[in-house]
Amino acid sequence: MMNGNERTQKGHVSYEYREITVSRELSSLCLDSYPCFGWEMDPNHEADMEGSHGRRHCPSGAARPKETVTLYFRRDRSLCNKTELTRLQRNFDSCVAELQTLERTKTTSATIAALVVALIGTAFLAGSTFAVVAEPPILWLTILLAVPGFLGWILPVFLYRRLAEKKAAEIEPLKEQKYDEIDTICEKGSRLLH
Repeated sequence: MMNGNERTQKGHVSYEYREITVSRELSSLCLDSYPCFGWEMDPNHEADMEGSHGRRHCPSGAARPKETVTLYFRRDRSLCNKTELTRLQRNFDSCVAELQTLERTKTTSATIAALVVALIGTAFLAGSTFAVVAEPPILWLTILLAVPGFLGWILPVFLYRRLAEKKAAEIEPLKEQKYDEIDTICEKGSRLLH
């Protein structure tokens, strides 16, 4: 990009602007990678990134909300190789979106399995309750249904952890492939700029 002296000698510099919202974990990746496509941080929005305007909590498939960050960039409109840089940037954005999807899938199946087990446990406890309030109360059926009911309320915690760890181990190689692909894309973009 141009420094202050070059701008005054050449006159007006026209910029195009881009705003992206990514998870906090991927914000450093985007901050490091977007300059490879000719983008620079927009100095007019740097204060927003550090303040509360640049961050917001947004619900996801996980038990706790994920923090997201809004990043603001600008790029000189008269940039050389702009078409190819834009194509590479779209590939980069696609890889980042796939990384975000992989992160979400890490807990999705574990959450569903834990909820199903908890729901089944609740059904057993409901059956146990109906058996105890029946006229006359059926105590043996109450005990028989209460044991799997309580297990259905206790086991989901351990089931969730185990399935989430297993899925994380499965997707780790896929994430590494995406990071390698991002590295290759950024190298190509950097070569086009220099």
